[in-house]
Amino acid sequence: MTASTDRLIAIMARLRNPDGGCPWDLAQTFQTIAPYTIEEAYEVADAIERGDMTELKSELGDLLFQVVFHARMAEEAGLFAFDDVAEAMSDKLTRRHPHVFADEQAKADSWSQKARWEDIKAEERKAKAQHGVLDDVPVGLPALARAAKLTKRAARVGFDWPSTEEIFDKLHEEVAELKVEIAAGDLDKAREEVGDLLFVVANLARKLEVEPEDALRGANAKFARRFAFIEAELAKDGRTPDQSDLTEMDALWDAAKVAEKAANAPA
Repeated sequence: MTASTDRLIAIMARLRNPDGGCPWDLAQTFQTIAPYTIEEAYEVADAIERGDMTELKSELGDLLFQVVFHARMAEEAGLFAFDDVAEAMSDKLTRRHPHVFADEQAKADSWSQKARWEDIKAEERKAKAQHGVLDDVPVGLPALARAAKLTKRAARVGFDWPSTEEIFDKLHEEVAELKVEIAAGDLDKAREEVGDLLFVVANLARKLEVEPEDALRGANAKFARRFAFIEAELAKDGRTPDQSDLTEMDALWDAAKVAEKAANAPA
């Protein structure tokens, strides 16, 4: 390890030291830290999305600290340490890349390498006694990402629609079922149908090789950007959105779309 990594690990040990350490850090567990780990991963993705490389460096550091934090708690429990995490990752990478580190015969095209990668992962699942196709799809993933991963895993064994057309048919079917439950006033069943609808959308994204989380983040950013335009336009008259109405704000939304298209047009 480098001196900077050693320093970070030493700082973490100091923070968790019962004799003069940080009370907040000492009170944490794997369970309480896990949400922060997920949050930091999203902040890394956000920095990448914004193209802010300075911020990315900082956010990667925050994410690394999460790894160090978990490793420190595991070391205290006599389970493993940071070195073991790094060693396990190195072993996994070399095992999953025989076309680079071992088997010269495996140096084929990218499709063959991907198939081999999946075979190796399947062998690893067997070694962990995970025999079900979906066994190791993490429950803690964001629901939309997990939906895409579940359908991708099922598709590898042939459980998949032949094309996007069948998925669109299913999408229309789920929308119709949702409308029925809304009309009936059954909110519990409507909630279930909304979940089914989102699951089909995630499957469609997977079929189109689109990451649903990335797509939704983009849609969120677009919505926030256009709504900010509406607020800015209303502010010119000294007003806020609650002093406007849907018709006016919808027109401003369309104006925001026109402004974005003009801004992105080639010079």
